[in-house]
Amino acid sequence: MTDDIALQFTDVEFRRQGRVILTDVNLTVRRGERWILFGPNGIGKSTLIAMMATRLHPSEGTVDILGNRLGKVNVFSYRNRIGLSSAELSRAFPPDEDPLDVVVTALTATTGRWRDTYTPEETDKARGLLRRFGVEYLEGKQMWKLSEGERTRVLICRALMADPELAILDEPTTGLDLGGRELVVRALGDLGAEDSDRAVVLVTHRLEEIPEGFDHIAVMGRLSGDEKTAHATRVRGGDPEPGTIIYTGDLEHGLTAQRVSRIFGLPLDVRHEHGRWQAFSV
Repeated sequence: MTDDIALQFTDVEFRRQGRVILTDVNLTVRRGERWILFGPNGIGKSTLIAMMATRLHPSEGTVDILGNRLGKVNVFSYRNRIGLSSAELSRAFPPDEDPLDVVVTALTATTGRWRDTYTPEETDKARGLLRRFGVEYLEGKQMWKLSEGERTRVLICRALMADPELAILDEPTTGLDLGGRELVVRALGDLGAEDSDRAVVLVTHRLEEIPEGFDHIAVMGRLSGDEKTAHATRVRGGDPEPGTIIYTGDLEHGLTAQRVSRIFGLPLDVRHEHGRWQAFSV
């Protein structure tokens, strides 16, 4: 693994209770690259993200993260170099946690503030991130009282707080109305355009939520014999075929109408206009 690689999956398979969830997963994300992980619900994106974030180990194959092989190095020695925003992480915080503390505790990779202290500069940085994503008014409130969209934006701020070398944003516009979605997509576009060595992986199943500045994509589908598709193909016992990555490369060649129609199982017209993506049923 070379120094410019932030994340690498090699022949990865993941099984749960005898069922193969993911198989034949190969992906290389280099430092400074901005990636979209795209695919339908239930395809295994969350499982893949959990491995990227060191919270799950593969059943077979290898996962290398920031120069560390998953399972060979204590994950707590490098987890603070990874910024994560996900619904699963949201559930790890005490319900009465102040959103400002949710953001600032990213510096110690903890989920709940106790006796730890932070400098005024660090607290101001956390406030600045909340302001950047339009939720500065949440300081002093409690996480359990926030809407889903508000929690999502707080977790994006947390993911960026420690200037991570790898940022993983899982469905970052979940629960947002149109205005909130566009505010977040615009801010993420700024993140995509920044000149830094940070690698960013943004997970979505909606084309319209892909920000500008993200120029690499990994498309997920199902593996069925010689054909990779995300149709509801069933195997013995009624389980769907395992998910895998069926395409990696640039967005223009990855998000073709033929490919997107195949993975969602209905004919779609895919458009790329004014820097944004859309898909319509035809």
